[in-house]
Amino acid sequence: MPQDSPFAALDDGVLARRVAAAGGSPDSAAETELYRRLAPRVRLYGLRHLRDRHAAADLVQQVLLMTLERLRAGGVREPERIASFVLGACRMTVLEMRRGTRRREALMEAWGDRTEAYEAPEPLVLDPDRLAGCLEALSERERSVVAASFFADKQADQVGAELGLKGGNVRVIRHRALARLRECMGGTP
Repeated sequence: MPQDSPFAALDDGVLARRVAAAGGSPDSAAETELYRRLAPRVRLYGLRHLRDRHAAADLVQQVLLMTLERLRAGGVREPERIASFVLGACRMTVLEMRRGTRRREALMEAWGDRTEAYEAPEPLVLDPDRLAGCLEALSERERSVVAASFFADKQADQVGAELGLKGGNVRVIRHRALARLRECMGGTP
């Protein structure tokens, strides 16, 4: 917020009390300012203790969402010490994140084979001559729909407008043409 903001002179504790006092009707301006002030601190804590910028960004979201929810519900005993509350929430959240990571790793070691977790698919090799022959076997309308859909990258409604068809009809034609191409190329229909 700019320096001439009504919040510029307020400290974090006053903002936290203001959020807590709003109760059922949130004070969005005070919450936004409190978030703006606390987010960099939480991010730095996360970067230092988690050493991953994505995990630090997750920490910011988790901690500040929980803080705002607790403030709204009156669950923060000393709103004037909001920075201490946020630091404690950071500590506890980081510990929980680490525990979760250790649990997942232990489960993977006990029950999973990491090499089976992901197998790269075999590269698909198409015979261009065979594909050309399969495309020739399609009707003119099916060929036009497939070409416009995949080579010109057009949506069904656009193809339909060009061919004088409805978008739903184009999708049916495309579906059937792809099934015929798959069968012709040796795949399952």
